Amino acid sequence: MHNKFLGTGEKGYHPIRKIKVCISGLRYAIHYDFSVAYKVYLSLLTLIACFFLRQWIDSLMVMAATGLMLIAEMFNSAIEALCDFIEIHNNEKIKVIKDISAAATGIAILIWAVILVVEFSRLARVMLF
Repeated sequence: MHNKFLGTGEKGYHPIRKIKVCISGLRYAIHYDFSVAYKVYLSLLTLIACFFLRQWIDSLMVMAATGLMLIAEMFNSAIEALCDFIEIHNNEKIKVIKDISAAATGIAILIWAVILVVEFSRLARVMLF
């Protein structure tokens, strides 16, 4: 992509290329990071159940929580990979950076897990009665 301030890169904005890069990154995260993959599959199962039971607000809440969790997981993976690339030896500053990134991811996962547990219990009640 063209950087208009530095005058570098390719000229022009290509939204299709941006979408391809986004899908490629998501595919890579799901394929190579188990923590991302199983969360995506659990969310998809919940979304399918919400969709078939016509629980539209629940579907939107699960989508939002899944999006938050995926963003946090992928940023955490990217930060860890960048830190490992910059410093291969033990470094206390890098450890703090990774710990903060993991804490942010943990908060997002906690929110996602609470929402999924609530939705599973609500869906179970709907299906039983």
